[in-house]
Amino acid sequence: MEMGIPSATASATVDREPCETLLPLKAKESGPEFMTKKLDFPPLPNLSTPLAFADLFAGCGGLSLGLSLAGLKGIFAVERDAMAFSTLSANLLEARKVPVGQFSWPSWLEKKAWPIDELLKEHPLKLSKLKGSVQILAGGPPCQGFSFSGKRQESDPRNQLFEKYVEMVEILCPSALVLENVPGMKVAHATKTWKQLGILVKPQSYYEKLAQKLDEIGYDVLGRIVDSSRFGVPQKRSRLIVIGIRKDLACHLEGGVSRAFELLEEARLSQLQEFDLQDVVTAKDAISDLETLGVEKKPCTDPFSPPGFSEIVYAGPRTKFQTLMHNGCDEAVDSLRLARHRPEVKDRFARIIADQECAKGVHMNAALREKYGLKKHRICPMQATAPAPTITTLPDDVLHYSEPRILTVRESARLQTFPDWFQFRGKFTTGGSQRTKECPRYTQVGNAVPPYLARAIGIAIVATVQEAVGLAVQREGLKQKEKMIAIA
Repeated sequence: MEMGIPSATASATVDREPCETLLPLKAKESGPEFMTKKLDFPPLPNLSTPLAFADLFAGCGGLSLGLSLAGLKGIFAVERDAMAFSTLSANLLEARKVPVGQFSWPSWLEKKAWPIDELLKEHPLKLSKLKGSVQILAGGPPCQGFSFSGKRQESDPRNQLFEKYVEMVEILCPSALVLENVPGMKVAHATKTWKQLGILVKPQSYYEKLAQKLDEIGYDVLGRIVDSSRFGVPQKRSRLIVIGIRKDLACHLEGGVSRAFELLEEARLSQLQEFDLQDVVTAKDAISDLETLGVEKKPCTDPFSPPGFSEIVYAGPRTKFQTLMHNGCDEAVDSLRLARHRPEVKDRFARIIADQECAKGVHMNAALREKYGLKKHRICPMQATAPAPTITTLPDDVLHYSEPRILTVRESARLQTFPDWFQFRGKFTTGGSQRTKECPRYTQVGNAVPPYLARAIGIAIVATVQEAVGLAVQREGLKQKEKMIAIA
């Protein structure tokens, strides 16, 4: 199932869709002999074994799963929410019979939900002993503080968690790092305090702050906005992908860290070809086998669901994409629980789906929301023949393309490219004051990195590290040869 690693010497001659590049705050020259200061880097990674990774702010494990599918080996993951961590654990830690390798968890680290600051405080020395053995550090700090769909508050404490990410980078000193976040991370917050004082200060985005801090500790960093739907993900989901390469490796790459994005494009094309996927996977391609009309149903017996709900009896995949997602699923597909809509709600949804004036695949405008008496500001009826809109943490943000209902957790997971063997743990939903404290299944799925986007990223990063190490060894060999000639 795993696809081959792109050749380390392959040239990037493929046509690429224009992609926004976010440059670091300070652009520095680079080259084989250039180094800003003497940094205590570990030896070059050993390429005879799979590269190892750790995942920070791991959620339910979308990024970890994708990197594992790419052939990397997980060491540990940090996630503070117990529900999300239980999902990650059920799939990647508990030795289930699944199509990916399980984490080789450190014996000294308790397998539990850890806040990153608590882990850094309790185990700094043991973490430091992993320096050089974790080649890839992944993570996506919580994005709500700079998400365009949120309040974008500069003071949101979650915005400061990226500093913990940087601290972990400094301790582990990986060969490469990857960070995923919402595009809003590149937009500078208004600095009200300075404005009130009458001082003109150019505000920095969190991306710029991150790039500057990582540059200071020895990483060349580049961020680009990537559309997940170009990678076989049946969802229009734009995300900021930040890749950093340690400077002692990046200096050997033509174009430096930008080479990683060239290899990402090659991985994207290879992934589509390997799985025989179209350039665009539609919503119907992804979830038509989970439709409910005329399908046998049974009571939902999920231990995390109260009684009274039903789910479909799954009959099997119908499309190439569905077959890909169902491969390796030897157990019953979970999280198929259907919502219990009131008759008037189902009637309203049916009228919205049938309304020719209601554009599909985009958020309903104010006039249409008023027409149907909707107080909710973000609601999007899906379009069957296009990728789904961005899957969020709120289940009622998206309506099914042909049935008067919201999506199930499994349908949302399919649109994120979670395979059917991937099981979810915890409540299905939560509400009220618990909404900001708990991470139920819909939230886990909405917050996740699409695993098949992460898979391509993992393949590209492995290829980047391979290429950089190969060039570094080659140049060192030439230097030694020149020394021997000079001595002779």
